[in-house]
Amino acid sequence: MSPAKPRGPYAKTAARRADIVRAARDSFAERGFAQSSLRDIAERAGITHTGLLHHFRTKDELLAAVLAQRDSEEWERGSAEVPDVSSVGEYFGELLREHQRAPELMRLWAELTVAASRPDHPAHAYFVDRYERARARTVRMMSERMPSDRPEGDTDPDTAAMIFHAVLHGLQVQWLLNPQLDIGRAFERCLHFLLPVSPAPTAHSSSPPPTPDA
Repeated sequence: MSPAKPRGPYAKTAARRADIVRAARDSFAERGFAQSSLRDIAERAGITHTGLLHHFRTKDELLAAVLAQRDSEEWERGSAEVPDVSSVGEYFGELLREHQRAPELMRLWAELTVAASRPDHPAHAYFVDRYERARARTVRMMSERMPSDRPEGDTDPDTAAMIFHAVLHGLQVQWLLNPQLDIGRAFERCLHFLLPVSPAPTAHSSSPPPTPDA
């Protein structure tokens, strides 16, 4: 039995928050974080400034919600579109292209990731948990793909997972500094090195793709 959907005031609150987050996402993408205002976002969402503050107290809090929503959407999409690890390259290639079409959100993600590394940052706990979950999923993916009889000294799944996320994040930062770079091709080569040729995954293999860094 599927869980009951919220009704009454709870449903209205969830819907209103979703409207605000969508409005904020549009505003941040069009105007940038610094130039966006809570009043503009409230107007886009069709509510008053006071009404927005009832749900989100600061613009930083709203930014975290926007990026967390994008994170969740991409995870759900990846789970649905990637049947096995052989499809990971195609999925992330398209994801990188989508991120390049919204460079401001890519930039905000990179900035917030660094800022949230401070233990006193309000988004610190979220990012610590997010990266741990993403790393754990990637380790499972690497374990399924890498041959069990790989030569001693080859990259182990834990190390490969760290490299995977470092490259995924770092390539996007490099592209922000130089949009002429072909980061899709670079990431494809990274996967080639990290995921050596091995027997095709079995049909029951179901580890979804790791959540993207940005």
